[in-house]
Amino acid sequence: MNDTDPRRRRIVFVTGPSGAGRSSALNVLEDAGFEVIDNLPMRLLPVLFDEAEQARPLALGIDARNRDFSTNTVIDLLGRLAMRPGVIAEMLFLDCGTDVLLRRFSETRRRHPMAPADRPAEGIQAEQDLLAPLRARADVLIDTTDLNVHELRAEVEHWFAPGGKRHLSVTVQSFSYKRGLPRSVDMVYDCRFLKNPYWEPELRALNGTDARVAEHVASDPRYADFAQKIFDLSLLILPACREEGKSHFSIAFGCTGGQHRSVTLAESHALRLAEAGWQVSIRHRELSARQRTGAHDT
Repeated sequence: MNDTDPRRRRIVFVTGPSGAGRSSALNVLEDAGFEVIDNLPMRLLPVLFDEAEQARPLALGIDARNRDFSTNTVIDLLGRLAMRPGVIAEMLFLDCGTDVLLRRFSETRRRHPMAPADRPAEGIQAEQDLLAPLRARADVLIDTTDLNVHELRAEVEHWFAPGGKRHLSVTVQSFSYKRGLPRSVDMVYDCRFLKNPYWEPELRALNGTDARVAEHVASDPRYADFAQKIFDLSLLILPACREEGKSHFSIAFGCTGGQHRSVTLAESHALRLAEAGWQVSIRHRELSARQRTGAHDT
């Protein structure tokens, strides 16, 4: 089933034997816009289903290790949900060959949660037997035996991402070099070579979101070429990052104080990316601090 009717709330139960890729699949669903809840006690699940039908799609990780786990309970919940007119209820089952599961537990040196000490094969067999009714009930079954993490992502997205497409959110931010580089940024551009509005008295107290400041920065003869090359580079890199499976990419522009030049470049770049169809958010790290302290870009 791959019904993407926006008027109906999609609820996906995600389960499968330990080591088959359930956690990886939940990560993909979260990147695709699902609200993900893992290992919630079974008795609490009905509370989630009483929320408004138009809420975000929901992915529920179902683990056989839950103390109140029951295959009959899971199947009964799915059946009841399927009767609701505003809900699409599905089960995604991640399966894997026994030999590969054994190898994965050996490589990670993790103890199988259902295995006696030093006998993982017995735990794997017991879990497979326990989950057999859910495997038979699955709407989508993905065998991860021969899949790497990127191939698994593609399979999950094919069934559950809108249109089967990968999604990548982009953050564009400005910052001050005096206060250090932002954390967890993917690409950084230094704007300090551009004309500095700080030296214009009528612009000093403004910031790069002001049209007058933006016009001054853009009047630098190097600005247009610099901005275009950065935009072209983003259009080259972002699709590749999306295909690689990244869900977020951060681009930062820095100047001395984080108020004028970097803000102008960040605003312009974010707007162009949004016009090109990318999901973009923008953050100016220093502006609120500037308002509190009265410091300016120099």
